[in-house]
Amino acid sequence: MDICVKDGKIVESVSNDAKVIDASGCVVMPGGIDSHSHVAGAKVNVGRIFRPEDSKKEIYAKKGLRTGTGFSIPSTYKTGYQYSEMGYTFVVEAAMPPLIARHTHEEFMETPQIDKAAMPLFGNNWMVLEYLKEGDIKACAAFVAWLLKTVKGFAIKIVNPGGTEAWGWGKNVHSLDDPVPYFDITPREIVTGLAKVNEMLGLPHSIHVHPNNLGHPGNWETTLETMKCVEGIKAKPRVGERETSYYNTHTQFHSYGGTSWKDFESKAVEIAEYVNKSKHVVIDVGQVTLDETTTMTADGPMEYDLHMTNGLKWANCDVELETGSGVVPFIYSPKGPVYAVQWAIGLELFLYTNTDKVLLTTDHPNAGPFTRYPRVIAWLMSKKYRDEWLYNKVHKWAQQRSHVADSDKEYDLYEIAKVTRANQAKVLGLSETKGHLGVGAEADISIYAIDPEEKDGKKIEKAFRYAKYVLKRGEVVVKDGNIVKQVFGDTIYVDVQVGEDLMNEVLKDVEEKFRRYYSINLENYPVSEEYANSWRVIKIDATDIN
Repeated sequence: MDICVKDGKIVESVSNDAKVIDASGCVVMPGGIDSHSHVAGAKVNVGRIFRPEDSKKEIYAKKGLRTGTGFSIPSTYKTGYQYSEMGYTFVVEAAMPPLIARHTHEEFMETPQIDKAAMPLFGNNWMVLEYLKEGDIKACAAFVAWLLKTVKGFAIKIVNPGGTEAWGWGKNVHSLDDPVPYFDITPREIVTGLAKVNEMLGLPHSIHVHPNNLGHPGNWETTLETMKCVEGIKAKPRVGERETSYYNTHTQFHSYGGTSWKDFESKAVEIAEYVNKSKHVVIDVGQVTLDETTTMTADGPMEYDLHMTNGLKWANCDVELETGSGVVPFIYSPKGPVYAVQWAIGLELFLYTNTDKVLLTTDHPNAGPFTRYPRVIAWLMSKKYRDEWLYNKVHKWAQQRSHVADSDKEYDLYEIAKVTRANQAKVLGLSETKGHLGVGAEADISIYAIDPEEKDGKKIEKAFRYAKYVLKRGEVVVKDGNIVKQVFGDTIYVDVQVGEDLMNEVLKDVEEKFRRYYSINLENYPVSEEYANSWRVIKIDATDIN
């Protein structure tokens, strides 16, 4: 079919003298969307400084472009270029400390080719914890609305709810009902409270949750319990078409059975079965790619546990009243029994979950760099290629302690388009203009030189690593895998208006907290208009909350 483009949009028709791109023998998809990645901000920059050995890898130097370095934590320009080479046009930074939001947006301004958005961290914020402990959902909603607009954020991110705050006291929480020190509120109350807030505000995306106990054997039960605790909360977006009220991120890290690493096993099939029958849940995978990489998360205690496990260097930071994070290098050796099972768990989630409910991520860079997405696609499309790894490259535990060998499923290109584009656009509330090639969509288009029947894994991987063409808003920015034009996308954020009286009451609390606890003045906290190449604002009227 013909796809017509004019003024950056897909339209019904164009004039006969329009420029033609011949895509014969190729596959055409919307621009790729990464709904969970760590590409900008304080902890990413800590990772770059912390790991000069990583920055020595993969020097990016091409004529007419900015140079860059880094394999697992590429520099800003290299990040934008490499996403674009793969046909990706929109990326969400998955964990932004509000206090350091300006840093995140500064790096966004230096990341070309892609649209960006950032999710502020709410699951360990003092004001959130206090409002929810008091049962004041409306005040919590007003605070969330204020913070999203103030730091130019996109959605509610929850990381190890209550556990990162407990880490400030040298502790953690290990179940949904463990009380958070000092605040005497539980992770269950944090997750359900913020889910209610999210739907009260009608945000385009649901709560985006990194449950407790990430990376611990036996944590699949915590994951299921967390998913179940919001079953009764219905999706009520005021913008977009999402049907889910809960997004479980990097689910591979949360699908572990066993009681220790000795009897560690996969529980991915059990997780997939629950997701398949539950209307309110969608998941991304966090696929292990079996590389040397850099782990970084706002789950500070988990990073300490990881450091104690592998003995490699460790960075830790506590962010005032809001969150904390850690950074630890990591090597997923294919011959390591545990790492082989982790690899298999991610693939199981892809193979056993309904393709309408699963999204491709590596939790970049935690389970592996985003530049490995083409390899993951190849594993999904070619059982032969997958089995080459399963039987010849990874430890036999992958066969023995998972069900990945039992599945003959091979993704087709429609399913690849779902898990890399369409599903993301829908769950992010952006399906009107992203994730499809219909009239009215943004002309973010990727063209791949691949036969739809191709089963050679290496050919699949190469085709998706270097697109034949990529269009950003109708302009050709990649040709034959090379960046041919540098552009800068939008930064997307949410501006929710709530009742004026309610907001004024909450602002009194905010001012008091800044006066007593913060190291900066309130006036220095907001992200101003200068912090983007161009903004795209999603306005929501929630003034019925008062």
